Amino acid sequence: MAKKRTKSKSKSTATAKKKFSLKPSKQNKIIFGSLLIVLSIALVFSFLSFYFTWQDDQSLLSEFANRNAEASNLLNKFGASVSHFFMYQGFGLASFAFPLLLAVTGLYLFLGLELKGLVGKWIWGLIGVIWGSIALGFFASSYPLLGGLIGFEMNDFLQDYTGKIGVFLILLFVLMVILVRLFNFTPEGFANFFKSQKQKIKADFKTPSTFENDSLENLADLEDEGSIELSMEDSVPEKIDTYTHKKDIPPLQSEAGLDVNIPEEEESDIDLKVEASTVEEETDAKAAKLVQDFGEFDPKLELGNYKFPPLDLLDAHGASGGITINQEELEENKNRIVSTLKNYKIGIAQIKATIGPTVTLYEIVPEAGIRISKIKNLEDDIALSLAALGIRIIAPIPGKGTVGIEVPNKNATVVSMRSVIASNKFQKAEMELPIAFGKTISNETFVVDLAKMPHLLMAGATGQGKSVGLNAVITSLLYKKHPAEVKFIFVDPKKVELTLYNKIERHFLAKLPDSDDAIITDNTKVINTLNSLCIEMDNRYELLKTAMVRNIKEYNAKFKARKLNPNDGHKFLPYIVLVIDEFADLIMTAGKEVETPIARLAQLARAIGIHLIIATQRPSVNVITGIIKANFPARIAFRVTSKIDSRTILDAQGADQLIGRGDMLYTQGNDVTRIQCAFVDTPEVSKITDYIGSQRAYPEAHLLPEYVGEESGTSLDNDISERDAMFREAAEVIVIAQQGSASLIQRKLKLGYNRAGRIIDQLEAAGIVGPFEGSKARQVLIPDMYSLEQLLENETK
Repeated sequence: MAKKRTKSKSKSTATAKKKFSLKPSKQNKIIFGSLLIVLSIALVFSFLSFYFTWQDDQSLLSEFANRNAEASNLLNKFGASVSHFFMYQGFGLASFAFPLLLAVTGLYLFLGLELKGLVGKWIWGLIGVIWGSIALGFFASSYPLLGGLIGFEMNDFLQDYTGKIGVFLILLFVLMVILVRLFNFTPEGFANFFKSQKQKIKADFKTPSTFENDSLENLADLEDEGSIELSMEDSVPEKIDTYTHKKDIPPLQSEAGLDVNIPEEEESDIDLKVEASTVEEETDAKAAKLVQDFGEFDPKLELGNYKFPPLDLLDAHGASGGITINQEELEENKNRIVSTLKNYKIGIAQIKATIGPTVTLYEIVPEAGIRISKIKNLEDDIALSLAALGIRIIAPIPGKGTVGIEVPNKNATVVSMRSVIASNKFQKAEMELPIAFGKTISNETFVVDLAKMPHLLMAGATGQGKSVGLNAVITSLLYKKHPAEVKFIFVDPKKVELTLYNKIERHFLAKLPDSDDAIITDNTKVINTLNSLCIEMDNRYELLKTAMVRNIKEYNAKFKARKLNPNDGHKFLPYIVLVIDEFADLIMTAGKEVETPIARLAQLARAIGIHLIIATQRPSVNVITGIIKANFPARIAFRVTSKIDSRTILDAQGADQLIGRGDMLYTQGNDVTRIQCAFVDTPEVSKITDYIGSQRAYPEAHLLPEYVGEESGTSLDNDISERDAMFREAAEVIVIAQQGSASLIQRKLKLGYNRAGRIIDQLEAAGIVGPFEGSKARQVLIPDMYSLEQLLENETK
């Protein structure tokens, strides 16, 4: 019996031990809780210290085991490593929620509270951390440390699928879920809160400040009234219905009676065809006879002795020896790239370097199983290890199974215009309008055809090479085309960039019949020139229609073969290149009057040989509308300051990572090519224009069709014949609004500032508005529309 008792005792003690091990005692909870509180305090200090010491501690992250290494973080190497993991590789500022959650958990354990509500707190805490990280990555994308690597990558991933607006809407929705679930937010409560605040403010103003007791009682009452109850009834948001407008397509009408008189119709068709073919044969025979007697028409015959500019006019700029290869620099960069990727456990199977004038392309073949996006994300780390600006990663290189890393050379080589013009690729280019921009990373001359672009948009920050790029384009065409084949129209709001080309006015430039200067600097003349160019475009399309051809190349070939009669208005059509520098300034001063003809030319002028080259600093929507921009597939981006500007120009990133001084990206709607723009200096341009200008020229510049503008009258005298065409509409707008300002006329009638100012002067001369009164609007002297009608009728009598 005694043995049995001892056995039962041993069993009971064993069960007691088991129970003790399963349920921790109060002492264990206090110890574990205090540990979590201490850990949360340590994390707060290390996180705060990270934002002041992360740069100093960056190099010590891999030396955690080294006792001699000392970090600047308040918690030394432990703090540096933990804060780097949470703040940089994790969630950024949102990581401060982890010490808070640990502290709350520790307090629950320390005070012996029930742990049921902790799971919910951790779930909502993690949701808040993820939301905060993505929100910081979205609103502070230029500061990756605020949102952390996870926030930046998740934001980038979401933007790839939903765009910026989509990410913003997702963040707004999650914020609404958090507010509703955690804080019982309702629109009614939100409205009640503002009502109570309004009542408080009213009560403060009504109550005299001297009676302190009364004011305190009122405030107490208002505090009782201002308890916020959140429910959703009063301020329900209105639903905005969107309708999709569908156009009903009328059903096809059945064509009855097709069988009637079919033989007669067939016979008439055959007769007409035979007659047309005989006429065509006769014209072809006449043209062949003319060609046999006189040869093909030569448009260059009038300036038959014209000599193209020689290469000696261009300087070599010290690039005669070509690109110098610095073997030590190549080896050093290669080792640094390999070691940086190795630190992130990215193995490289093969690496190859292609040396360009300013940038070297390192092509790497990663080992199997390596994600390309992982390499793409290390752009800043590689730039840090190489200590270089303008690092750009192409992952993958189109048409190759490699990843490209573009690294700027320490000693950049200047690409001279002479080396580009002298290249075989340019000299043997069989293009209508060949343009040599410069050299690519592989040191090849980059030549494109302006006729196939068909228009070119150049953009970039101030001083990064836009004007030099324009000069390179113009120089290329001057070296390749005869004055009879191409004409330029230069628009220069800055008045100093394109004035050098005045010397070749009678050779290559086109202008209005009544214009003195071929290079346009006045905004009024710009508007007239653009409208005149639209008339020229319409006239050319009429010529193409009568000649039964589709484009200028076919038309000129037919005209040279003497198949078109000059007596019927046919003539040889030169290409016309419109060059506009600082387009944004033009839009600011002239507005819609410039935008409309530019849009027409961009859409229609390609087939008849009119091509646009527009340079601006930032082609935003208010400068270049979507209709115009859609017709500029060929774009050049020089260095810009932000990724947003790069996307605005190229619809892709990369222009913010260029190094300046002619470094540019070119796209024609597909791949982006990095080019070092050829450098042509002002003295070189001056020598070229002097050489061309000294030769025999045409009697005058190429004349555009005459355009009579709708506006007229710049004097202040009350001459009815010189009034603007929109004078009456402007007077009605001013009298109805009873406000005399040029900006009102601009808005209501969609006019440019200059024209609106002239109309205001004419209204003053007519006695409708008063004189100029500084910053005030002019006084309107006519009280109503009836008085205005009487005034205008008396003037006409």
